[in-house]
Amino acid sequence: AAIMALAHQTGTSIVPQGGNTGLVGGQIPMGKDQVVVSLSRMNAIRHLDPVGNVLIVEAGAVLSTVQQVADDADRLFPLSLASEGTATIGGLIASNAGGTGVLRYGNMRQLVLGLEVVLADGRIWNRLSGLRKDNTGLDMKQLFIGTEGRHGIITAASLSLHPKPRDTQTAFVMLADPKSALALLPLAQNASGGRVTGFELIPPVAMASTARHRPVLRLPYSSGQIAAGQWFVLLELTGGDPPGPLGQTLGDLLADAMTSGVISDAIIAADLSQRQQFWAIREGLSEIQKFEGGSIKHDVSVPIDRMADFIAQASQAVEQFCPGCRPVPFGHLGDGNVHFNVSQPVDMNTEKYLTLLPEMNRLVHDIVISMGGSISAEHGIGQAKIDDLSHYLDEVSLDLMARIKTAMDPQGILNPGKVLAVDP
Repeated sequence: AAIMALAHQTGTSIVPQGGNTGLVGGQIPMGKDQVVVSLSRMNAIRHLDPVGNVLIVEAGAVLSTVQQVADDADRLFPLSLASEGTATIGGLIASNAGGTGVLRYGNMRQLVLGLEVVLADGRIWNRLSGLRKDNTGLDMKQLFIGTEGRHGIITAASLSLHPKPRDTQTAFVMLADPKSALALLPLAQNASGGRVTGFELIPPVAMASTARHRPVLRLPYSSGQIAAGQWFVLLELTGGDPPGPLGQTLGDLLADAMTSGVISDAIIAADLSQRQQFWAIREGLSEIQKFEGGSIKHDVSVPIDRMADFIAQASQAVEQFCPGCRPVPFGHLGDGNVHFNVSQPVDMNTEKYLTLLPEMNRLVHDIVISMGGSISAEHGIGQAKIDDLSHYLDEVSLDLMARIKTAMDPQGILNPGKVLAVDP
């Protein structure tokens, strides 16, 4: 608060920073006249209410620590993503993080009950109550969630906890294509009574890369089967039952899906070690692509029932634009978010390939928008997607965003140069 009061007096630009794991540059200063304010030392666990399922933590608390605190109290904080050992709660809220559990629990916006925020002029807005019902005016916390530190600096949050699952069942499923995966999803939801926690799509090209570059991982299928062009889904169910009933549910579901031709094969994790191996394959996909040369990445979402069409159309479009490129669409199929990454042609120079980024982005994003989708599903806008936002978002939305920014930060000192092309 003292820092922001002084910045307000002097007109100094401030860039809030959490774990510095963001992928669009929202947490990175754009010039030497900007001051980074790190929240890393504000990491206290302030209060735990296991009865009301509320946990109050400071913004610098690391996600994995929050998960462990909840676990020690026999509760679950369900946000999970690859950077959870470094990412902090404040940054996760500021970017409205998603991850692998959105299908069941929602993204960060759904997991925040209240906030404590330092405003641009140094005043402190405190609404940390764990109330789940509060209709006293505007839901002010939404002015700070997903706005990338441009309306205020989040210093603490009340988080919503959930009952800790007693049973987790995980399967690695082989199927023909994304259309088959979309046929499996409602079958899994119906059979499990809505207990699908993870539904992650993995393309054959990604499995082949994993086989080449991470042989330490025990792949569930042989290289011959991978080469046949089969797609994969990492499917996970969680519930309150003791081990047994949910496993039977998963087994029956997969047997029925195989009989009806929706899937071609599946392996259910026999123990925790095998489950961790399955997730290691999924969580390593971004890293694996680095070994394949340059990658042009798209974090997009479309209505779930359009996902198979999007993958087919976007893949065809980029392959026509850059012959030999290798689309790698993977990720959170169950909530309509896919990371549509495109690896360079094997024989192409990486630097030359990356010069195609603006044109390829526009090509992919045009298809996304035509299907009623979003050019940023979970990574935010930051510096990287300012031009894209200005191009695709309607004028009324852009105007409202600018007006709110001006009202919250009239001098434009909070994280300037991010999200919107023009600041106050």
